[in-house]
Amino acid sequence: MTKPDIVARRIGGEGQPIAIVDGFHPDPASLRAAALAAKFEPGRHHYPGIRAALPADYFAKVRPALVPVLREVFGVSGVDLLDASFSIVTTPPGELGVEQRLPHVDAVQPGRIALVHYLAPTGGDGTGFFRHRATGFETIDAARSAGYLATLNAELRADAPAAAYPFGDTSLFERIAHVEARYNRAVIYRSALLHSGAIAADAVLDPDPATGRLTATAFLSAG
Repeated sequence: MTKPDIVARRIGGEGQPIAIVDGFHPDPASLRAAALAAKFEPGRHHYPGIRAALPADYFAKVRPALVPVLREVFGVSGVDLLDASFSIVTTPPGELGVEQRLPHVDAVQPGRIALVHYLAPTGGDGTGFFRHRATGFETIDAARSAGYLATLNAELRADAPAAAYPFGDTSLFERIAHVEARYNRAVIYRSALLHSGAIAADAVLDPDPATGRLTATAFLSAG
């Protein structure tokens, strides 16, 4: 088994940490086989695609890579699993709701951590991180949330975003970092960071786990 390759970075003006782990799972082919056999259903919570259950042993398999990242990059000794699944982006840009056309945060509560594990052999689009131009915010916590949403909603009333996934700079947001998708790479970051799947305008949004943008995604809470 190849030892995972872990790289930690600090991004943007706020210097928030992210971790990029290559070789995250010891047997990614088995994960893809499980995805081919899984039952996918429409995603919840504004996810623009479909999701399915991960194998029961997923976190046991990735523990050797995940534990040192949580400890050394995020200062976390233990976490509770909130949600985890296979995920495939499938919604065409023209069918996106307004909130899906914008960078977002997964949670504003402290101690929340997100994980995206890329499982498409061809790599494809990765994950982008953003700064909101008007407020300068790169993270949205509970203290910032009300003011950020008030500013953003006023901007959206004046000029709704185009029907596209956030990829690069826009009039409202500046991209501060991009993590390229590679097979069996994971990116781990605090859930309060403004981010989006970096889905190119010409991306083929295939629902087939054999050929689509297959990932494993998880949301964790520091214990």
